[in-house]
Amino acid sequence: MQIRPLDPVADRADVAVLLSEAQDYYHLWKGRPPAQEELDDVFEGAPPNCDPAESLRLGLYLDGRLSGVAELSFGWPSAGDAYLGLMILAPQARSAGNGARFLAHVAGIVRARGCPALYLAVLEKNLGGRAFWARMGFAPTGVIRETEENGLSHRIFRLKKPL
Repeated sequence: MQIRPLDPVADRADVAVLLSEAQDYYHLWKGRPPAQEELDDVFEGAPPNCDPAESLRLGLYLDGRLSGVAELSFGWPSAGDAYLGLMILAPQARSAGNGARFLAHVAGIVRARGCPALYLAVLEKNLGGRAFWARMGFAPTGVIRETEENGLSHRIFRLKKPL
């Protein structure tokens, strides 16, 4: 297993393949496979009031193949906080401890930057994701957002893990 920063040019095609392999998440969220906007968001997205240039885009490689992506931003929901905007694994990389190892690497970066906690959001409908985050020590903050995406209604829970 190797984890390294993603290059927005050199790694773009590999990220596109990964998102296509992990399209079960996008069907749940958007009701469709990932499109160009989701690929762009991996490299350019960030939460409100965060500088996308300061965000980290990390790739998880298993046997030389991109098998996971994480986007980590700093300064949201408040200054000094860290926010995991995306962590997605290819189906063949799931249920083997890779997600826990990838998250441990991300948490180490967050700790090294002096952030006291890591935040993320999870779809209510994402039962597998919610169970994973709970096993990893994330708990609801009480913040729930309701939204609609392509005609699909969602409740999104903000979670927090003290570090």
